[in-house]
Amino acid sequence: MAEKKFIPFVSPESTMSEFTLRALIIGLILAVILGAANAYLGLKAGMTIAATYPAAVIGMALLKITRGSILEENITRTVGSIGESIAAGAIFTLPAFYIAGIWRPFLTTSTYITASLILIFGGILGIMFVALLRRVMVEDADLPFPESVAASEIHKTGRTGGSGSKFLFGGMGFGGLIKLLVEFKVFPDLWQKFYSFSKQVVTGTVFQGQGGIMMSSPAVSPAYMGVGYIIGPKLASLNFSGGVIAWGLLSPIIMYFIAPNINLNQWATQLAAANNIPFAQALKNVNDPLYQIMSVWKYIVRPIAIGGMLVGAIFTLYKMRKSLFEGIKRSVGDVKKAAIGGVVASNRTEKDLPFIWILTGIIIVAIATFLITFFIFQTSFLVALVAATLMIILAFFFAAVSGYLVGIIGSSNNPISGLTLTALVVTALILVIMGVDTNSGGVKAVLGVAAIVCVAAAVAGEMLQDLKAGHILGGTPWKMQIGDIMGVILAGLVMFLVLSFLNDGDIAQGLREGYEGGFGSQNLSAPQAGLMAMLSKGIVEGQMAWPLIIVGMLMGIAFILMQIKSPMLVSVGMYLPVETTFAIFFGGLMKGLVDILNEKNKYNPAQKARVENTGVLIASGLIAGEALMGLIFAGLRVGNIFPPEIWPAAPFIISLIVLFAIGAYLVWVPVKNAGSPDEPAPPTAVM
Repeated sequence: MAEKKFIPFVSPESTMSEFTLRALIIGLILAVILGAANAYLGLKAGMTIAATYPAAVIGMALLKITRGSILEENITRTVGSIGESIAAGAIFTLPAFYIAGIWRPFLTTSTYITASLILIFGGILGIMFVALLRRVMVEDADLPFPESVAASEIHKTGRTGGSGSKFLFGGMGFGGLIKLLVEFKVFPDLWQKFYSFSKQVVTGTVFQGQGGIMMSSPAVSPAYMGVGYIIGPKLASLNFSGGVIAWGLLSPIIMYFIAPNINLNQWATQLAAANNIPFAQALKNVNDPLYQIMSVWKYIVRPIAIGGMLVGAIFTLYKMRKSLFEGIKRSVGDVKKAAIGGVVASNRTEKDLPFIWILTGIIIVAIATFLITFFIFQTSFLVALVAATLMIILAFFFAAVSGYLVGIIGSSNNPISGLTLTALVVTALILVIMGVDTNSGGVKAVLGVAAIVCVAAAVAGEMLQDLKAGHILGGTPWKMQIGDIMGVILAGLVMFLVLSFLNDGDIAQGLREGYEGGFGSQNLSAPQAGLMAMLSKGIVEGQMAWPLIIVGMLMGIAFILMQIKSPMLVSVGMYLPVETTFAIFFGGLMKGLVDILNEKNKYNPAQKARVENTGVLIASGLIAGEALMGLIFAGLRVGNIFPPEIWPAAPFIISLIVLFAIGAYLVWVPVKNAGSPDEPAPPTAVM
């Protein structure tokens, strides 16, 4: 029997408006906004959310007002969602330059230019490789592209009058309002208290201990709760279990034995010198048991967590080994097929960027990488040449693998940080063999190559997902690729400023409140970047805290032996502040409650799908609303403008009421909008 020919939603012969100025402008604005929101979320919680669905819903809502076509919506979603990929590449790698002590201060003319070039060239490289492989991958019947299908169905449903924009914008307003009230100290965003143990001697031994345990509430954060809702109760519980291990086991027991032996005057002297603060202030800090246990977590437990993250990343890649090897194997052969196919394409829906443009783009990025490594990172000519060559090879393979994984599991589950970690370790080991060290720009070169590979892989996965959705809808590939290049350039120019705002704002707040702010702090954990910084410095400089890292790696192996579903997520939970993981856990519980109510109300699959869509849109709105408001206040703090404290002594009972109000909002609104059992099922936003 002859194979049925695929027919897109809009025929190839259609002359429907597509790449219009309004569609492009809306997409570019969304690329910046959704990218900034994901940067905020990723630095604080170590996670990002897929921007495809918010971009699709917002683009539909705005284009409906101006009577835009479905192909214009496709362009807007494609361009709008690419900012999230740039943000993922940025937060996983660029803060590592700061944490490693290379970019201090973080924002200078030189660092801005270097970072922007890394983001832009990495993004363009990802698009070039995807343009090379698009036809083979989007037409592969073995790649289901679940999120692409869901996104295309959202657009189709919008044509018949369905829209979830009110839920998304409602969540944004509510999330922004909560963040505004927290900044003005209308109620506290957190409750923490240290409970001390009396000094004790372990009977029959020389061991003595004195310490305590820190108790904490969830952070009053719509964004964290939105993350927990999206990942669900099981994954949220795994993440919180890491927090329990870090704060309920490791930090208290370590402090119990080291607290009696701490020389507070010596510690205060070192703290005052390191942070340029008065000795009296430093002495006050180190005498605070809460500060002591925070320091134990930051300098001892976190490196253990990094060891666990390292094993978790390797294990994640190992579980996907068949898909990874298949992706690498296919990618080499696909280049020839794609190049041949690109010549004969005649239909509008089959035309990619010209092959000569693709080849030129790849060569330009390779030359740029060489120049950055040689002139800016100040390596030798040979090291710069090797770094540029490694970058092209690793970026090609990981872009192909990233696209292949997106075709199987969707971009939300794409292990970009694991791919980047692999690229970093390979690059570091090769450069160390060549004799590089700190003086020869080794750490900078390693981080630079890893950053470009990370952005290329992230953009490739997201781009291929959007191209598949466009393939279903009948979009024009080369127009989508041009739109994404514009989105990459704009997001690349803006993203480093967003990171700088957040970093400088946290530093300013730290100076005001007496803690060391910036990337790697309690407020801006940046777990992936911290891992990249420690590995690059540890391999190149030999300064890694190997005993703690090895302990963490053994812990990660134990997690695997216990058949824990995601050892990486548990280790990330150890790395994050407990109030963050607690809030994510609380959000996950709300999703679990929704699932229980679905069963109790005996909703059919169509009703459950409507509840699912509504909940995901509300959660996405809460994340975006808090993130955008957080960016505004970060910018104000950079300008030394702090909001007035309306009620600094407000009781925490008000915060508990707000927490449960957010939870009720996440539960009640989706369940209320389940609709009639007779209504057809909407497309499910797989996140």
